[in-house]
Amino acid sequence: MSGGLDDADADALSALANAPPPSTAGSRKTHSQQLRTNTGTNFKRHHRVPHRKHSLDESRISAVVEGFHIHSDDEDDHDFYPYATSSSRSFADYDSRMLHRYALCQWWHVPPYRSSVPVYNSSGSFSSDEQHPLPEFSGSGGGSGIFKAPSRSAVHPGRPTALELRPHPLRETQVGRFIRTIACTETQLWAGQESGVRFWNFSDAFEPGLGIGGRARRGDEDAAPFYESSNTPPTTCLVIDLGTKLVWSGHKDGKVRSWRMDQQPTDDTPFKEGLSWQAHHRGPVLSLVTSSYGDIWTGSENGVIKVWPWEAVEKSLTLSPAERHMAALLVERASVDLKSQVTVNGQCSISSSDVKYLLSDNVKAKVWAAGSLSFSMWDARTRELLKVYNVDGQIENRVDMSSSQDQPVEEEASVKGSSKPKKEKQQGGSFLQRSRNAIIGAADAVRRVATKGTGAFAAEDAKKTEALLLAYDGMIWTGCSNGVLVQWDANGNRLHDFHHHHCAVLCFCTYGPRIWIGYVSGMVQVIDLEGNLIAGWIAHNGPVIKLVVGNGSIYSLATHGGIRGWYISSPGPLDNILRPELAKREHMYTTLETVKIMVGTWNVGQGKPCQEALVSWLGSQAFDVDIVVVGLQEVEMGAGFLAMSAAKETIGVEGSSNGQWWQDALGKAMGEGSTFERVGSRQLAGLLIAIWVRKSLRTHVGDLDVAAVACGLGRTFGNKGGVGLRLRVYDRIMCFVNCHLAAHLEAVNRRNADFDHIYRNITFGRSINNASGMAQYLFLCCSLAFTYLFWVLYSSFRLPWVLLILSAGVSSTAQMLRPTPSVAMNPDEGKPDLAEADMVIFCGDFNYRLFGITYDEARDFVSQRSFDWLREKDQLRAEMKAGKVFQGMREAIIRFPPTYKFERGKPGLGGYDSGEKKRIPAWCDRILYRDNRSSPTSECSLACPVVASIWLYEACMDVIESDHKPVRCKFKVQISMSIDQ
Repeated sequence: MSGGLDDADADALSALANAPPPSTAGSRKTHSQQLRTNTGTNFKRHHRVPHRKHSLDESRISAVVEGFHIHSDDEDDHDFYPYATSSSRSFADYDSRMLHRYALCQWWHVPPYRSSVPVYNSSGSFSSDEQHPLPEFSGSGGGSGIFKAPSRSAVHPGRPTALELRPHPLRETQVGRFIRTIACTETQLWAGQESGVRFWNFSDAFEPGLGIGGRARRGDEDAAPFYESSNTPPTTCLVIDLGTKLVWSGHKDGKVRSWRMDQQPTDDTPFKEGLSWQAHHRGPVLSLVTSSYGDIWTGSENGVIKVWPWEAVEKSLTLSPAERHMAALLVERASVDLKSQVTVNGQCSISSSDVKYLLSDNVKAKVWAAGSLSFSMWDARTRELLKVYNVDGQIENRVDMSSSQDQPVEEEASVKGSSKPKKEKQQGGSFLQRSRNAIIGAADAVRRVATKGTGAFAAEDAKKTEALLLAYDGMIWTGCSNGVLVQWDANGNRLHDFHHHHCAVLCFCTYGPRIWIGYVSGMVQVIDLEGNLIAGWIAHNGPVIKLVVGNGSIYSLATHGGIRGWYISSPGPLDNILRPELAKREHMYTTLETVKIMVGTWNVGQGKPCQEALVSWLGSQAFDVDIVVVGLQEVEMGAGFLAMSAAKETIGVEGSSNGQWWQDALGKAMGEGSTFERVGSRQLAGLLIAIWVRKSLRTHVGDLDVAAVACGLGRTFGNKGGVGLRLRVYDRIMCFVNCHLAAHLEAVNRRNADFDHIYRNITFGRSINNASGMAQYLFLCCSLAFTYLFWVLYSSFRLPWVLLILSAGVSSTAQMLRPTPSVAMNPDEGKPDLAEADMVIFCGDFNYRLFGITYDEARDFVSQRSFDWLREKDQLRAEMKAGKVFQGMREAIIRFPPTYKFERGKPGLGGYDSGEKKRIPAWCDRILYRDNRSSPTSECSLACPVVASIWLYEACMDVIESDHKPVRCKFKVQISMSIDQ
């Protein structure tokens, strides 16, 4: 501290400890140190103690258990509770065969932590060493509704037990390798991925994960042993041909490839394809099926359907590998183009939409081809077109319609009609009136372009065919994007409609008298052949894109690449036996991992601090943490910047040069590149949030999603609002939200409303989907031109209506261009994303002030360190007590000086605002959290998988580059998970 302190401040600071608390780095061995990985793609069988999957939860990583002990010295605070004690655990081996090989355990023994006494640090905050968490204050209202912590359990109560053939991999690990389809033989499960194909032997389904002592690429460490092909273009479809013992695959490059069934690679060499040929030259192979006569049918874009006769395929299969080129030519020359056969004088009898699904009715000797809104039926023997009809069952005799018939006639006429002579325009009113009319007209044009084609075709979009199935009784079933199931007879007559779920149907499979349905919501339902609903459960936390039957199980593939197996009799008596047995033995397959998180928040006031200030704030405390999350406010402000930012948000563009500067500077202060890796960020105008992860933990952190909610003028501008990040840490969902709420002492209700708006409306996703490419371009051009015009008008005339027009135009256009919220992945309708997270941390400039106190009184209490009394005057504390804001969230007891408002460049407590306004010091900058605990005494377990405690909560009073002081908070988070069995 420099020497500008008065006597009272000097006396107060002299009582503080001069050294930071000692730190004892944890000696735990991370799971990433236990894995031995490389870039190998195929794997040998490793003989280890077998342990395989069950459906207890999504967590899979081994770790150690750490126990905590609490000590509190604050007897005057009656509104907080100490952190609950957690005892250490031990795990014992267990014979998994008694639970049908659905459980696993290992021996673990971890000594409890030492206890020690909390100390004060040099920043004037109450801190602790590594052994004692800080006492906390908890807000009311968190036990019900959307603010209640999500319920978890050792065994999912709402679904049958499942085999985790391939646990949910992190999205980042699957780039270029996403699995898009699966198919089953009698002994194997095949998967088509973006880089080729792979297969699992059912006999290996309960073998240990390849990553433990084996060789696997990141993302497949916990999958059952599998074998992978050499690289190919992305696989789009798979078909099992039991007659030839081959698996046929269609690919994005238009080729059809064959793979031999039941092969058993003996080394790490990728297995190779057999016969292959170029099926389509101008598009991918979208669908593939073998008919009752052995012919191979393929569907592609623009309604193209080709048949590859069995005679040519059979002859090509007899040729040697050296004659592969000749074999491919033999098949290609024998192809039959069905679309060409039904095209006469340029007019085609079938639709030109993409042929997404092909189905062979071997009993009736028919082949069904389905596009989005129409069907065609073909004779499998003669290959003649039998019938063309739409999704409503109406026969279509019309010819193929060109895709280029839509012409913007009315818009062209509108443009012609609106042209006027120059002289007449000059007489059309005042400059401001003409500007206002032009702006509103431009915004209306953007809305017309953005919504063109969406209203008229919304009904048809809801009817789109998304899945096709031939049932055991010969009936044909189709699934629609609105969730409707349609039953057809073998002649293409529409019989019945069923609606059991509101989300889009993505896939079917059938076995005997049952039909399984996979939905975009992650739900799987079971119905009988009459359409009656038997059961349903949430199978994955993402869309179910494929269902297949094999080895007595139904295997489901989620869009994230996870594969689960469900007993074909589920739900049934076996589940009723397994579920309670697994729940009783939770301790045998549960382990804990500890993650240290540091969260920092700072209102930078559009400034750029020196590197020393950032090191003092974050770099000096990042040595023992695993994750660092930083929230900044007022990175950049100004009406012009805010307007431009709002315009850019509507077309999916975010960020600024200032935001990038801050991320680079923060990364440098924390050792980015050598110690930490930047995972992601999100900026909304002046709000910025970014996250760094220690490289040793990076293997277990991923699936980053971002979000932003504006709370400024018209809920459009980002001067106030929130930005958030969501990611998986050891398969648990954590959300971090950086907020800047409404300012001024009297605006308590507005701040509460801002929080509620952010909490309810923040929606995480990877990107912003726009209404159309034209809307993006037109809106961007309009926003660039008219935002500048607005700003000129406002700067020149100071007319408030200019800002109102800007707000209305941008807000309405943003609503039109904003993507429709994604379908809920949970059965709870309308539940916010934050409500489903295992841990939520809010940080930011909340702007809550001290009430019922004068400036001089507040200064005196700060100088005397009477924080207990000052806390009673804290608006946020009072509102949380009343359950009006941050319901159920917790904060460490504040024992540092108020962080607002200071004069820039003035060090120490003497730097509080002494100008004309003399703003009362306040704790504007805060960090709060919510974990899985439903009560203070809840221990970390699979039923309460994330339990956090605060070990440091302080303000950096020596940083003087802003009118706010930066705040940092360290969490120690225990994460419970089931060991990968």
